Amino acid sequence: MSDLTSPQEILRELIATDNSVELTKFIDTLSPSETARAISRLTEKERLHLLNLLSPEDAADVIEDIPDVQAADMVEDLSSEQAAAIMEELSSDHLVDVLGEMNEDASQAILEKMDKEDAEEARRFLDYPPDCSGGIMISEFLAYKTNDTIQDVLDDLQANRKEYLDYHVQYFYVIERENKLAGVLRIHDILFPDRGTRLSQVMISPPFSVSDKASLAELQDFFEKHHLFGVPVVNDEQQLLGVVLPEAVEEAINKRKTKNFLSLSGIIGGEEFRTMPLLSRSGRRLSWLSMNIVLNIIAASVIALYQDTLAAVITLAVFLPMVSDMSGCSGNQAVAVSMRELSLGLVRPAELLWVLAKEAKVGIINGLVLGLLLGGVAYFWKGNIWLGVVVGGALAANTLVSVTLGGMLPLVLKRLKFDPALVSSPLLTTVTDMCGFFFVLSFAAAVLPKLGGI
Repeated sequence: MSDLTSPQEILRELIATDNSVELTKFIDTLSPSETARAISRLTEKERLHLLNLLSPEDAADVIEDIPDVQAADMVEDLSSEQAAAIMEELSSDHLVDVLGEMNEDASQAILEKMDKEDAEEARRFLDYPPDCSGGIMISEFLAYKTNDTIQDVLDDLQANRKEYLDYHVQYFYVIERENKLAGVLRIHDILFPDRGTRLSQVMISPPFSVSDKASLAELQDFFEKHHLFGVPVVNDEQQLLGVVLPEAVEEAINKRKTKNFLSLSGIIGGEEFRTMPLLSRSGRRLSWLSMNIVLNIIAASVIALYQDTLAAVITLAVFLPMVSDMSGCSGNQAVAVSMRELSLGLVRPAELLWVLAKEAKVGIINGLVLGLLLGGVAYFWKGNIWLGVVVGGALAANTLVSVTLGGMLPLVLKRLKFDPALVSSPLLTTVTDMCGFFFVLSFAAAVLPKLGGI
């Protein structure tokens, strides 16, 4: 294999020769990003054969290195028994993430073949939305009872050291009856006290905790205020359910940003990778592009209504895209503010009039300033004051419309159960284009004789 230089070529050769021992050794030498890139270059058949050659534990390590969408596609191609064996080796957060990307039939078939206790826990985690503490918590934590002693903890750690090796152990949690959270212990707290000391005597109580329904924004604020390695998650009865790590919060926030970015870019249905089936990738893009054609036809129809005015004053064609584009930028600023305030809970969908009043003031000021600037440019270019009035007035009016609409659209869409990040942008673009064209051409038609055919 001396002529092979890239990881994917080496992987392909090892897979072709069924060399599972060397395959495992080679994958261990790759970084997570190298593993993900190499596997993405393999064919679907080669990726399936790769998982068949690896032990469930090694296959799980590979699954954790690649995007959840790709991992779900790979696991779905396996038999339910083989997939279950691999999934049981995943950490609880990765298990839920990968199952969440599968279709329901496939995920349920795998859960039926998994260990009963693991499957029940996974189903419980899957009931939570992915953007709350319950959806990103892990179940790999250590909890002991208030009556346990330091010696009991040390004995348990020694007896289960192999199982706990992969746990993210920074704190030990102390529970009362019915699994209610009572306190927390640092590693320091079990090293120095007398071995017969009960945990209730040395635990920190009451401990910090978060609700299983806490949002990502709330979790981010918590870790910014409290620089901890993790925080326990409790339900309404204060029962300990899991632990949220700060890196899990950061990862979830990045995933949401990626999803929003893809939505705004016109990629519908989640993440897209070039290893996905061709028709699936094409369909994700066409679903938004097809809608965009309809929206643009609506905007263009306004120009058709005023084609005589446009033909008489051809200079207006120069300013049409300026008015619509600048207004669109102003509207997108308002959209961004509303989206942020919605995510932080600072505004509710029912507060339309309050948002309208706030944005209208900004729209009036910015519209006047931008209108004077563009109107001045039009006047000095052609020496016709009425051209400046038409262009400047249209930009001022359209800015007011776009800013107020941009502020309210996310709230309206949220109330109608639509995704504001997905729908706000195309709707705003269509309306600002349509209104911009209308304002310019209708204002021009009103003073057409005074424009002098410029």
